[in-house]
Amino acid sequence: MLFLKLGGIVVPLHSHNLYCILEKLLYGPPVCLADNCALFGKTGESMKQRFCIGFEVHQPFRLKKGFKPDFMGGTDDPMERYFDNANKEILLRVCNKCYEPATTIILDQLDDGFCCAFSLSGVLIEQLEKWAPNVLELFTQAARHKNVEMIGQTYFHSISSLFWTMDEFCNQVSLHRTLLEDIFGVTPQIFENTEFLFDNRIAATVRDLGYKGCFTEGVDHILGWRSPNYLYQCSGLPVIMRNFKLSDDIAFRFTCRDWDAWPLTADRYAHWISATPGDFVPVFIDYETLGEHYWVESGIFEFLRYLGAEMRRSDVQMVKPSDLLRFPVREEFSIPAPISWADAEKDGTAWIENRKQKNAFRAVQRAESFCTDKHTWRCLQISDHFYYMSCKHGSCGEVHTYFSHQPEHEAFITYMDVLADFVGRSIPKMDKKEYLYPLRSVSIDEAFYFSSPFGYTGHVAFDIDQFAEMLQYAPSDSIDFHHKRGDFAKWCRDVIKDEPLAQALEKARNRQELILAADTRRYELWTALR
Repeated sequence: MLFLKLGGIVVPLHSHNLYCILEKLLYGPPVCLADNCALFGKTGESMKQRFCIGFEVHQPFRLKKGFKPDFMGGTDDPMERYFDNANKEILLRVCNKCYEPATTIILDQLDDGFCCAFSLSGVLIEQLEKWAPNVLELFTQAARHKNVEMIGQTYFHSISSLFWTMDEFCNQVSLHRTLLEDIFGVTPQIFENTEFLFDNRIAATVRDLGYKGCFTEGVDHILGWRSPNYLYQCSGLPVIMRNFKLSDDIAFRFTCRDWDAWPLTADRYAHWISATPGDFVPVFIDYETLGEHYWVESGIFEFLRYLGAEMRRSDVQMVKPSDLLRFPVREEFSIPAPISWADAEKDGTAWIENRKQKNAFRAVQRAESFCTDKHTWRCLQISDHFYYMSCKHGSCGEVHTYFSHQPEHEAFITYMDVLADFVGRSIPKMDKKEYLYPLRSVSIDEAFYFSSPFGYTGHVAFDIDQFAEMLQYAPSDSIDFHHKRGDFAKWCRDVIKDEPLAQALEKARNRQELILAADTRRYELWTALR
């Protein structure tokens, strides 16, 4: 990293800083860099920099490792049946190492002007209510202070914003808003979607749900040469774009000894913020950075303890996200494809990229038709389940491995087996069982794996819909191989339990007739349910 010394302040030359300099020089009023550098210095109250820091606070309900479907046996309590006993242990460890000490440090600074925002997932709040009510009380104290803002998100920290429709996303956003009102007595004005997932569709939906603004990632391919340190707009919704470089200085580089800015101290960081051009500096990090990712020995709590005082000393005003909305909107952006704060790509591929993730993502959406227990179904939408299935390599892969509950293939197997069990146990409680049962998702062991004389083709079907789709895309030699052996009809008869489809497949003479038989039957089943 390069540094520039201006007006007695050492500034890290992140690319966004350079962009800001160019922006000011090209479009702003004339400035004189020799005159104590008005660009970076302070010439009165109007030049005071503003610093906004938000914390993502989330712990998932992790699935039980090695779970195997047992439709009749075991406990009927889904939280005991599907979710790992280690969740309590992990939550208490994080509370002890991070939530309790970090929140206490923040509470001690609030009366002195320290400001911040918290985005607590609904499933995290559920765990705190159950296992750590003392920590929930600390967050409640913070939420009631004028210098703290609680931010809205999806209740289940889900990827429902990527679903075929936005109905479930809207439901979860409303559930979370109600939760914050009930627990903390506040109504959120700013929204932060799961993992900062954001696009035009999400923006329009969040706007229509009544939120006044949204936090997302200041990705380079959207901002271009522009700085994240200004207010923007997407689909009519004001957007705060995270300064990921100054955020990552804390979140990813704090303990990096080969970083030329190590060790990062509160006074140095405050100087950087003071010297950063723009209307404000928006920073957002995982709360677990404080004590869990970086242990107390790293000095992270000392950094937090002195951060407020050093910001004041550097003439930086700490503000809340809603305070940023008073600044003028610089530009309207179109974001046609989802962005996020995850991985180098900063898109949706951390959760939906490989075939395993896509199969699971599709299956959980279809499962809505079968579920009588919405809470469990929504717990199966938690983003972490899909994150664990990632098979990325390099630095991104290392991050996934660090956070993963189990290896990607095992995570996928566990997920699909849990989903199959959940659906299978739900159907007997519903009407029209004769139509629902053939449409269900099956377990890993029951899925149809498309092969050829040369081995597995990589195509797999967990339900009739996917089976019909794979009949179109699987290699011709695989279709011929299975059809001649009667495998298709046998699977539908013995596993799916759909005799009409089995008979239709037996009568089919070629690939097109196989496809027609599967499409016709699934249309009949779904129509009967309507």
